[in-house]
Amino acid sequence: MNNLKNNHSIYKIILFVLLFSASAKAQIQKVEPPFWYAGMKNPELQIMFYGKNIAQYEASVSNNVVIKNVEKTENPNYLFVTIDTQNLKASELVFSFKTKNKVAFTQKYSLKERRANSADRKSYDASDLIYLIMPDRFANGNPKNDSDASLTEKGNRQDPSGRHGGDIEGIIKNLDYISSLGATTIWSTPLCEDNDKQHSYHTYGQSDVYKIDPRYGTNDDYARLSAEMHKKDMKLVMDYVTNHWGITHWMMKDIPTKTWFNQFETFTQTHHRREVITDIHASKIDQEVCVDGWFVPSMPDLNLRNPLVAKYLTQNAIWWIEFANLDGFRVDTYNYSDQTAMANWAKSITNEYPNFNIVGEIWMHNQANLAYWQKDSKIGAIENYNSNLPSVMDFTLQSQITSAFSEDTPNWDSGLIKFYNNFAMDFLYPNTNNILVFAENHDTDRMNDKFKYDLPKYKLAMTLLATVRGIPQVYYGSEIGMGGDKGKGGDADIRQDFPGGWAGDKNNAFTKEGRTAEQAAYFDFTSKLFTWRKSNEAVHFGKMTHYIPENNTYVYFRYTDAKTVMVVFNNNVKEQVVKTNRFKENIKNFKSGKDVISGKTFDLATEITLEPKSALVLELE
Repeated sequence: MNNLKNNHSIYKIILFVLLFSASAKAQIQKVEPPFWYAGMKNPELQIMFYGKNIAQYEASVSNNVVIKNVEKTENPNYLFVTIDTQNLKASELVFSFKTKNKVAFTQKYSLKERRANSADRKSYDASDLIYLIMPDRFANGNPKNDSDASLTEKGNRQDPSGRHGGDIEGIIKNLDYISSLGATTIWSTPLCEDNDKQHSYHTYGQSDVYKIDPRYGTNDDYARLSAEMHKKDMKLVMDYVTNHWGITHWMMKDIPTKTWFNQFETFTQTHHRREVITDIHASKIDQEVCVDGWFVPSMPDLNLRNPLVAKYLTQNAIWWIEFANLDGFRVDTYNYSDQTAMANWAKSITNEYPNFNIVGEIWMHNQANLAYWQKDSKIGAIENYNSNLPSVMDFTLQSQITSAFSEDTPNWDSGLIKFYNNFAMDFLYPNTNNILVFAENHDTDRMNDKFKYDLPKYKLAMTLLATVRGIPQVYYGSEIGMGGDKGKGGDADIRQDFPGGWAGDKNNAFTKEGRTAEQAAYFDFTSKLFTWRKSNEAVHFGKMTHYIPENNTYVYFRYTDAKTVMVVFNNNVKEQVVKTNRFKENIKNFKSGKDVISGKTFDLATEITLEPKSALVLELE
């Protein structure tokens, strides 16, 4: 009988333990950040615990760690606990959650060791060439992850706007190709999970910002991509989105607080007129709709004025830098968010990583508007504003490239004078070397299509990007002549699959043997130009002197004390002779210049003859 009682007691204990364990496991559904790092400059760590009615519990933590703040919202399923990690070493912490002075459940939390010299990591700069990839359309390295049972949209390469299967493994397998192009840095459009029902391949409507989309791979795959790139002395830039998430983000099903997202009484979309942000005459409602309106109906607008949101996004960004050993950010729709909050976000990141570069998408076509958003801008200072954003994208230059090189007959404001006028406004920027220069990206018309697949015009555009101030960026596939017409085929047409990225592709442009003659002509020129650029400091950080274009020809010099490069453009459909006497200020005592593409030497004594629609990049000797 006693044995039966004992067995019954043991059974009750086991049952209690099992029920308690199940309850504890069910209680906490998410912890974000999922872990953290010891030794951060900012010792404050805000941990979000999510679970059914978790706010009813009192939180404590082991190891004598100080809890600085516990914040609850109107949603009882969230608890935000801020701890002080000052002087804490890498360790395993245990959070206890009590009710009525009894521990109901516990949660382990790891503080990990940082990489050596993590804070001093070197970022991308003007010595780099950035290669922009849309991973779903680049290469399918692992066909097994084309679809995922947990996500709605399945792989369908037959649908131009569907998931095509490109992934992280596809990038890893083609790193040598990218490097052979002369590229040193990869910017990939977002890779975090996007569970939209359709058009999820662009991944700008993210549903979980701590998780790589399984159709691209895993978090560990992303870290492996970074590691493989670093072995090849390449840099990885993450496309970060601060303005919005996707409508299927897990928080949209259970919003932490009504002020987590910007919301109006009825759905309100931004009017996209960002001039109102700095407009001293703008109405409050216009400014509010610009910043707080949703980008599109499927992208809820994040409210960075809410300190919980701002901290969440700051920590998420830093977590990815540490976890994946990132080398920089490109930030989507940068000035659609509250400008003070964005300045604080950028400052928080660069405080932790002083050399970390962040380029913001400021899609505006006025130099003053662009310069306002670069760190330490004197234009921003007029309104007592400093964005703390190191770099901006040069949309003013981008908008001129395809038009200028297609204007064969110049007049007062057409042809190459557009470039002169663009660079003449550089006095507005606090740091001209740290501006991203590009002819196209995943949102714009494809350059080759605009040029009607005219190779000489493509060469002119690439020569410009390779030799002017700033950080050049090339969009995947342009280097083999890829095009696409956004006006006819929509976004899918400018985001076509890279030939050779899928098993069974008839054309494999990743290999020399697989390229067509036309693809080879584009690739060989691009590779030679940007491979040369990798080792030329004059075009990285040298000064620039340019001369007013004459007869649709344009001459400028990039130079340091040790090296001078002369760049000469002929945008005419006929041969042109350029007299050199006008450029003595920069030619000085140099006698000749060697063209970096052809290897031909040109005498600088009197004149240079240029072929139609051509450019020379001369290293002066």
